[in-house]
Amino acid sequence: MFKKILIASITGFYTVFCSAQQVRPSKSSEIYRELKTLKHLPKVLYLAAHPDDENTGLLSWLINDQNVETGYLSLTRGDGGQNLLGTEQGAALGLIRTHELLEARKLDGAQQFFTRAIDFGFSKNTTDTFKQWDENSITADVVWVIRQFRPDVIICRFPPTAAAGHGQHAASAVVAEKAFKLAGDKNAFPDQLKYVNVWQPKRIMWNTFRFGNNNTTAENQLKVTVGQYDAQLGMGYGELAGLSRSLHKSQGAGTQSVAGIKTEYFAHIAGEPAKSTLFDGINKTWTKEGNSDIDQSLDKIISDFNFNNPEQSLPALLALRKKVLALKDSDLKKDKIKSLDNIILSCAGFMGEVVTNQAEAVAGESHNFRLNLISRATNPVVLEDVKWLSQSESFNRKLSKDSLITIQHDIQIPDDAALTEPYWLAKPAVNAATFSVPNDTLVGLPEAESPLNVLLGLKIGSEKFQVKLPLSFKKLDPVRGDVVEALRIVPALELKFTQPLYLVKENEDLHLSLNFKVNSNKQFNNGKVNLMFNEERLGGGDLKSINGKDVTVDYIIPKAKLSSIKSNQLQLDANFVADGITYNKKQVLIQYPHLPSLQYFTPATVAVMKGDIQSKVKKVGYVQGAGDFIPEFLRIAGIQADALKDEDFYGNLDESGGSQNKLSQYDAIVLGVRANNTEKKLGRWMPFLWSYVKGGGNLVMQYNTNQDTTVDQLGMYNFTIANKRVTEENAEVKFLNPNHKLLNFPNKITADDFKGWVQERGAYFPDKWDAAYEPLFEMYDTGEEPLQGSTLYAKYGKGNFIYTPLAFFRQLPAGNVGAARLFLNFLSAQKN
Repeated sequence: MFKKILIASITGFYTVFCSAQQVRPSKSSEIYRELKTLKHLPKVLYLAAHPDDENTGLLSWLINDQNVETGYLSLTRGDGGQNLLGTEQGAALGLIRTHELLEARKLDGAQQFFTRAIDFGFSKNTTDTFKQWDENSITADVVWVIRQFRPDVIICRFPPTAAAGHGQHAASAVVAEKAFKLAGDKNAFPDQLKYVNVWQPKRIMWNTFRFGNNNTTAENQLKVTVGQYDAQLGMGYGELAGLSRSLHKSQGAGTQSVAGIKTEYFAHIAGEPAKSTLFDGINKTWTKEGNSDIDQSLDKIISDFNFNNPEQSLPALLALRKKVLALKDSDLKKDKIKSLDNIILSCAGFMGEVVTNQAEAVAGESHNFRLNLISRATNPVVLEDVKWLSQSESFNRKLSKDSLITIQHDIQIPDDAALTEPYWLAKPAVNAATFSVPNDTLVGLPEAESPLNVLLGLKIGSEKFQVKLPLSFKKLDPVRGDVVEALRIVPALELKFTQPLYLVKENEDLHLSLNFKVNSNKQFNNGKVNLMFNEERLGGGDLKSINGKDVTVDYIIPKAKLSSIKSNQLQLDANFVADGITYNKKQVLIQYPHLPSLQYFTPATVAVMKGDIQSKVKKVGYVQGAGDFIPEFLRIAGIQADALKDEDFYGNLDESGGSQNKLSQYDAIVLGVRANNTEKKLGRWMPFLWSYVKGGGNLVMQYNTNQDTTVDQLGMYNFTIANKRVTEENAEVKFLNPNHKLLNFPNKITADDFKGWVQERGAYFPDKWDAAYEPLFEMYDTGEEPLQGSTLYAKYGKGNFIYTPLAFFRQLPAGNVGAARLFLNFLSAQKN
């Protein structure tokens, strides 16, 4: 399994790694907590399946009250969830949720880990989950994290049974128990032992819960009181947990900050049972490790700590550092020296950054950077030397107290510098459920350390430190103030189609536009554009040169070429070859206010829907819900799609119940995914929408959940939404009335239109509905009862109402022709 090594050898000094873009001192209260954590040796690893599965209240208590180093291992990055912020799905959503977790960890103080497992969407049991995930591979990843982090206690959020409520939840408990038993076995995953030692935790437990009516707690379980008030935080741990969990904004996971104590329950799984505390039988102190002098030193440092002047602790901390460096236990030494060095730099009030004025750079280019350094210590921090990537420079310069120094330096980005992107997205996934990691020792990390760093040699007292500062971009934002982010390495030229999707009907040429974005000062001469399908060149041509930073060129693929391709659902690839170099990368840049700018690259591809795709509507109104692709799809299909606003609804109702407002101009109105959960004006809009239908309109409503709803009754006739779903994307679909107009106009819908769906058929199907509704389909997952709530149709007055929780929001971006034909039928209902 393990091929390469990234672990630095232990030498006479240690490097302070910085995952953020600056090294900044912690607050006094945080330094004090870090000192108390340094004194306590136990560790806890909390384990579940997804971002936001973790019990943040318990994590906050473990870190801030028990002062125990704690990590959260999420098997996945949440790639299969929904997105309330925008249209990102799949890998892009997983990247967003990874960084939402990291923002949450900044609040509660826990460390964060992941495996290579991809969240492929909801699954109903472990059998279904392990059809997708390779159980042995995921178990190996968990063993690796255990051997690296070395926890004494592992806590699972879920049981391995149906009580977990999700197959991936239950699977997390299965692999956790297996990994617990294998982590201490030298015969298990022996390739890992080139880099880590075996490690056997003391116990593994299940943090039982009350979720709604599902109560898995019992009075004979171990009980722990959490949620206490912490004066240094100015809040209780339950309040801190609410703030931390609310950072999962893409999931709409806003959580109350609940004050007051509560009881957490724990059931024993394996290992030595705990009788009174989570840490029964676990060595908690340095003294029991044979290092009483370290315990005594820390006791005095903690008791003498001056919150107003942390610098006073520096002499004792530097003396303690010598003792830690003398430890014979290399794992313990490596573990604790990193924490101690961060404490020392914080007590010195040290800040360092290496910044430039631009966000992006190209390999081989040279840019001016500013090294900004400051120390707030009276006893000076000495800057001995700086390594500017490939060049070294000696300084031997004292940092005067509270005086910022700036050193300008031109730095050349290495010619072989890799593009800036998450390590788990740098290569194509092994399969739909497992990421491909280019270097196995990266497994577990939330993100890789920046490869482009300026290395500082510092001296504090007689102790030497090395500090890595990543190359960064800094700007002044008029709203946010200083923004410091990673310098992003991009290709010299990027290539992308100007649309994310194309529709082409039978016997039509395909008109495409390619955008060439030049990120360097290089001129590209005599290039060739290739438009490919399955490695067959369909079109393109020569470009004498590309002048300018942003150039768009149109191309036509003749209908004769297209007709030779039998598939009606295809993916075209583009590349540009110039001077012997092939360019085929498209940047995906994600920017939300609560996250840093996130970047990764995909091949320059586009989905093409080809075939008999008919529509009879020209103008559609759209009520925005959670971000989905429907409005863009409609515009690509040549349909005007207007986002409806307050003023579009208000008008007088005539005597017949018809509406005199602007709604009557639309052939159909579509409610976006989860509009009832996200659009708080929907309550006052619904009567106008019902009136629109009664007067002859066509209303298509996509799926909603029962969480945080605006309207109690969504339809003109009542129906009840349940957590019913069909997760097998290839589940058989039975047509309950094949002659229904929605299945025949303007497109004849057959079983073929349900082929090639991705991730799921749909979710949150109604389970009860008024007799006025007619269900269109029956479908079900293997071994389950048939469900008929995937689409409900009702005639109301002169118009039509359709409720469909089918996953169009996933199928249309994927270029599924059958889903497009069916959705356009729904929109065209009033034209039949």
